[in-house]
Amino acid sequence: MNPDFPRPDRYARMTYTACGRSGLKLPRLALGLWHNFGGVDAFENQRALLHAAFDRGINHFDLANNYGPPPGAAEENFGRILKSDFAGLRDELIISTKAGWTMGPGPYGERCSRKALLSSLDQSLARLGLPYVDIFYAHRWDDETPLEETIDALVHAVRVGKAMYAGVSGYSAAQTRAAAALLRGQGVPLLIHQPVYNLLNRAVEAELLPTLSDLGVGCIPFSPLAQGLLSNRYLAGIPADSRAGRDSPSLKAAGITPEVLQQLRALDAIAVARGCTLAQLAVLWLLRRPEVTTVLIGASKVAQIEDIHAGLAQAPLRADELRAIDAIAPAR
Repeated sequence: MNPDFPRPDRYARMTYTACGRSGLKLPRLALGLWHNFGGVDAFENQRALLHAAFDRGINHFDLANNYGPPPGAAEENFGRILKSDFAGLRDELIISTKAGWTMGPGPYGERCSRKALLSSLDQSLARLGLPYVDIFYAHRWDDETPLEETIDALVHAVRVGKAMYAGVSGYSAAQTRAAAALLRGQGVPLLIHQPVYNLLNRAVEAELLPTLSDLGVGCIPFSPLAQGLLSNRYLAGIPADSRAGRDSPSLKAAGITPEVLQQLRALDAIAVARGCTLAQLAVLWLLRRPEVTTVLIGASKVAQIEDIHAGLAQAPLRADELRAIDAIAPAR
């Protein structure tokens, strides 16, 4: 363990922004444990990633019940590191988890019924070794469960103290409005929405982001680098040590068509011209939106956290740069 952890200047290294119209401030970057924190991943690397993030003021760690592999492993590993390395620091952390996608067998191992959500939350807390999480999300829209039941479960989690705030992920604008109204009716505001949003996927801009602004709900985009596409790793092909390299036999199978590769190279040229990396450009582009509270990054190496964090010191994107980006990767 690093004897200098945590750095005393960590909060001077990060900007914190109010989440929607709540009093909760979140760092401009959050670390997601979707990948690289499973039972198949090196434990000491997981530890190093969490240390690197926290030392840079990234105090928001995002999990879900099924993150691994195997499902649950990310929560277990994070719980171990939390106990050993973050003792006395719990009140400085924002820890979130989710339920809704497949976690286990049978009808209660997935979806967003009251049974599934609340049982999953209890299991998550046991794996984390915590009495509560800061944010508990319905991880998906569930068309097989009445929305009222899903919302009642979120309200219950907050009222009994197992979660401080409620969130949703993957809801449309209309679904978000309905969820927010039901939560508000029970005195538990909708704090935050976690949608997929990046330079190559701008679908949320038309309806969801204006809805979040209107409702006063925060936004934490996931997959900001489009699963690594918006980095310099793929500009010359697929590296053997990447997830795409391990799992996909070709560029096309990984979603890297000639058209996408042309986009990536054009975007990289904008990044190079302003003296930053493509990953830094992608995050700065997301942070241009006032609706975006924090950007949820993933990392397999400490250097990736260092790179994206360093990009926060860049000047905001200029109007001409934004026009050039729109020409390369237009909203659809």
